[in-house]
Order: sequence, then C-alpha cells, then structure tokens
Amino acid sequence: MAGLLSGNAGHAFLYPVFPPDFCAMKIAGFTIVRNAVLNDYPVVEAIESILPVVDEMVVSIGDGDDGTEELIRSINSSKLRIVHSVWDPTLRKGGEVLAIETNKAFQQISPDADWAFYIQADEVVPEQYHTAIRAAAERHVADKRVEGLLFKYLHFYGTFDYVGDSRRWYGHEVRIIRNDPTITSYKDAQGFRRNGEKLRVKPADGFVYHYGWVKNPQQMLQKMKHINQFWHGDKPAEEQPLATAQVFNFDDFDSLEKFTGTHPSVMQRRIARLNWQVDIDVTQKRFSLKNKVLYWIEKTTGKRLFEFKNYQLL
Repeated sequence: MAGLLSGNAGHAFLYPVFPPDFCAMKIAGFTIVRNAVLNDYPVVEAIESILPVVDEMVVSIGDGDDGTEELIRSINSSKLRIVHSVWDPTLRKGGEVLAIETNKAFQQISPDADWAFYIQADEVVPEQYHTAIRAAAERHVADKRVEGLLFKYLHFYGTFDYVGDSRRWYGHEVRIIRNDPTITSYKDAQGFRRNGEKLRVKPADGFVYHYGWVKNPQQMLQKMKHINQFWHGDKPAEEQPLATAQVFNFDDFDSLEKFTGTHPSVMQRRIARLNWQVDIDVTQKRFSLKNKVLYWIEKTTGKRLFEFKNYQLL
C-alpha cells in the first residue's frame, strides 16, 4: 500500500504507508547542512529519501548566506523541523567540526524517539528499502544490545553511471542509532561511538547511495577546496590540496564499474539536469600488488579481507 509525498517544487513520489503497529516505535531523522546551494549538495533529495521512514526530521542549518534555509524550507512536509547552528571557524583540522555539528543536531531530536536516522547531505536512501529498514528498526527496538543499524553503500563517481568497487570505498556504515546521549559522532562524522567504543549493530536491510563525488569538474573542484578547509585549514592557502588546480581531475581512482541499477526516484530531477560528461574507462585498474590481490579475492569470493569496520556486527 502506498501514498503520495509532495517533495521540492511540487514533485510527488510514492512512499509506503506502514501499518498501525509501526506507530508504537518512533524514528527521528537528523542531518546537518551548510552552504548547500554554493556546493550543490543534493540535501533536498537526501531529506526526502528518508521522510517516509521517519516520524520527524531535524535539519540543522549552519551559518551561511547562500540560500540554504530557503532551499530546505521548499520541502513540503510537516515532519520537518529546522534548527540553526554557528560552526566554529577555529576547528579546521581532521573534519572535527562535522562531528561536533552532527552531535548538536542529534541532541535536538525529540526525547521520545527510539531511534535516530542520520543522513548526510550527499546521501540518498532508495525507496525500495523503506519498508525493510522500518521493519528492521521495529524488530530490534526491544533488544537493547542493538545500538545501531548498519547500511550497505554504493559510492557514485564522476557521473551517475559509475560506482567505486574497490576497498578505497567503505562498503558499510551505521546510519540508524539509538536515541542515547552516550552515543556520539566519530572523527569526521563518518560513524558513531558509544562511550568511545564501536556500536553493536544489526543489518538495516537497506542501501545508502552516496553522491558526493558526482558533480561537474568545476563544481567538484569548488566543493573540494571548500571541504578541505575542515581538514587542512591550519595550512597556508598555497599549501592546501588542489590550491593551484583549475579543474577537478576525475582520473584519480583505482577501480570503478558501470552502474546498472536504478537511481532513487527523488534523484530523477537532478539526473535530468546533468549537463556534463565524464568518460571513464572502467577497464583501467590502478592497484598496488597487494590491493590487486585483495581485489581479486573480493571479486572471486565476495569477501573483503582485512577491512576496517567502524562497528561490531551482532
């Protein structure tokens, strides 16, 4: 059974209507965003992609003057709740400010929420996983050993036609966590920890599609220079990564493959506006001998050996 959700600019798409027994459990969504217009983040699509799963959606907007708040307010949903934050300009190393802002947003969700669904401004959850994700949250809500739910990832690169298929791209990450104040964002907000320890998790039975590397070459360069300030802001401008670059070079990959699936419905407007082309030869593989062997093992067996895991799978 499905209903209609009105999205940005009047766009409507189908979403599942969950049965009454789901209502006893509450999921609060949350995200952070700053300069979304300047950096062309698909944050509207990110938010719309989890609205059918969550009962409220907290959006923490950082200080800026590029029209980000107007963009967020264009989302037509009563679940939306906007809060404001001032980012600390002195935190310019290791992406620390992103974790701090994520924690501030997490603290804004309603206290009666059982789970918190974190989505980054360049991540989108395909609609075909909504029912399974909500069911996983319901299934584990009473088991307090389960501190989070783990998602599988696809990372797009260059255009909407290519995905990373090497160990350079993380294959899983935690995006639903308990509404527990002892859980905090880790390092540059990639994942979470509870009292400094990795979260104990179960599968969410869903994917996150990461579109952070899909932009035209000029826009990608602008975004990277902006983002680099949060990792290397302690260095002089001339020593910043990409300081002298005129355009972003999409040749910096070790392995990609063609995407043969279907993009989420909320992404269709953005895909239709694609106005650049990056031709990538996916037969090119740029591996060290060690990574070449590990890549072969993964493709042959489906197992990624010696992978760093930002979680403990129960």
